Amino acid sequence: MTDRSYAIATLVGTSPESIDTAVRNAVKRAGEIHKHVDWFEVDQIRGYVRENGVDHFQVTVRVGYRLEDQ
Repeated sequence: MTDRSYAIATLVGTSPESIDTAVRNAVKRAGEIHKHVDWFEVDQIRGYVRENGVDHFQVTVRVGYRLEDQ
């Protein structure tokens, strides 16, 4: 196995449906921006309330993407 280096990007994903969908939205977007996204971790979970109910979910996600060899 070769040595690898990674960079980390922080994104915020949102969804009116679920925390899971908010995470998936952030990871999907990271994959569109960066090549070789290999992992993620959720740093923060928030929800917004409207009229006594959950309006939408927001998650802060850190994604690790492998840097290409030069």
